[in-house]
Amino acid sequence: MNVSEGRRREVLDALARAAGAVTLDVHADTDHHRAVFTLGGDANAVEAAARRLAREAVTRIDLREHTGVHPRLGVVDVVPFVALRPTLAARAVDAALAYARWSADELGVPAFLYGDADPQHRSLPDVRRDAFVRRAPDFAAPAPLAGAGASAVGERPPLIAVNCELDRDDLALARAIARDVRERDGGLPGVRALGLSLASRGRAQVSMNLVALERTGLEDACVAVRRRAEHAGATVERVELVGLLPASELERTSPGFLGWSGISPSSTIEARLDDVAAAGSDGPAPADGA
Repeated sequence: MNVSEGRRREVLDALARAAGAVTLDVHADTDHHRAVFTLGGDANAVEAAARRLAREAVTRIDLREHTGVHPRLGVVDVVPFVALRPTLAARAVDAALAYARWSADELGVPAFLYGDADPQHRSLPDVRRDAFVRRAPDFAAPAPLAGAGASAVGERPPLIAVNCELDRDDLALARAIARDVRERDGGLPGVRALGLSLASRGRAQVSMNLVALERTGLEDACVAVRRRAEHAGATVERVELVGLLPASELERTSPGFLGWSGISPSSTIEARLDDVAAAGSDGPAPADGA
């Protein structure tokens, strides 16, 4: 779940507590002013945790006071339900639809569907472009909650979110590299990318979502950014994984890439689910996860 808060530690801690034992990872970014909460385990437990997190978020965050470099639609900005096994995809779609209906009716937050939860299979970028302009919410709130905005709710395969931070504050270069590598402008298949400025670090960043891992994996995408940066006389100073990645994708990466990027085997979804199981939480075995 993507939440529009990345600066107030006390709020992030409260959201993690609300989600409870199925919280596998929390990644917060000051400049994006955004946090990604990865919840995993039994589908029923994850659904309940997502609702608790969302309710806590809208009580603590007001979008009217929000600033940040990342695009946003609402306080609880994106709620993707992901099946760790293809056979559970229909269950994840059901969970997304149930959450979207609950969000509108009980939380007062309108919901736009995307991915396989949307009958038209529209993408998250489609939602960001069209919401409230050319498209009404799929689930409108009878009594919209002031300051909460709306949510994009979907079902999708696992993706990887990763940031490549340049060694300089050159937003034009970051945007040029993003344009070169993203699919919509003729770049790598399944890559969505933005060039962003990080005021707190005095750097620019290429922020990517890799949404078709079978076509473009983590290593290929990051190396493509590095090569384009080097061609312009810059370097990638830091690779930052946002959330977790599937173990199958980690297995595809080379030792050289892992050494350069600093990405650890402990950063996989499966490893965190194993940790939860070993700690005796109420989460189930990874194969039954959502």
